Amino acid sequence: MRILITNDDGINAPGLEVLAAIAAEIAGPEGEVWTVAPAFEQSGVGHCISYTHPMLIAKLGTRRYATEGSPADCVLAALYDVLQGAAPDLVLSGVNRGNNAAENTLYSGTIGGAMEAALQGIPAIALSQFMGPQTAELDDPFQAARQHGAAVVRRILDTGLWQPEADYRLFYNVNFPPVAGAAVKGIRAAAQGFRRDTSFSADPHISPSGKRFLWIKGGPQHRPTAPGTDAAVNLDGYISVTPMRADLTAHDVLADLAAGLA
Repeated sequence: MRILITNDDGINAPGLEVLAAIAAEIAGPEGEVWTVAPAFEQSGVGHCISYTHPMLIAKLGTRRYATEGSPADCVLAALYDVLQGAAPDLVLSGVNRGNNAAENTLYSGTIGGAMEAALQGIPAIALSQFMGPQTAELDDPFQAARQHGAAVVRRILDTGLWQPEADYRLFYNVNFPPVAGAAVKGIRAAAQGFRRDTSFSADPHISPSGKRFLWIKGGPQHRPTAPGTDAAVNLDGYISVTPMRADLTAHDVLADLAAGLA
């Protein structure tokens, strides 16, 4: 199996090393793991691409490349340059430092990389490690992802639920709970949740030179979402697996809208 890995935390991020180990286990001794990741951190860029300017790409080692672009750029660089047309069998994006559950999903470059792979017709899985007080006490805060990542990827692959003929094919969002590896309770299929009464915001600051700057900051991350949804099951100690697709249509109101516009 040929696997492409990328992330949004950057080529030197510890989570990418965890993902490389997961990918190597899945690919097997006869497989290949290719890395194309951002040269610098690209957290929060979502599914953006470098549409208006070129990006530098550099080979750092055997099957290891860095680009001055987003995770979606990295997938495009791999498919149309690095791999020379030999498409991967699977794209893995992550392991993100911090959860990509609930509304975080919409901002995530980790998700953006997996989404681009799906749009290109490649099976893709995004993986993220929820952080919290328990992971802060661990020598390896990625312990849950490191210990359970390969098994989760295999189980998703084994379901066969990929819909390769769909225009907007499925990809998967995996979040590991903020606990030690031995404390993980299991895996749950979960819908994307929503953290109520919290959101991203802008925090103004004045620099020493008197100029005004804004820091974008997130809200509290340990507020549970609705029961059974991603962040809720993560905070209960379970790995969440959420099937996603890039179709943003609100299908549940389409018929009512058509009737209202008639």
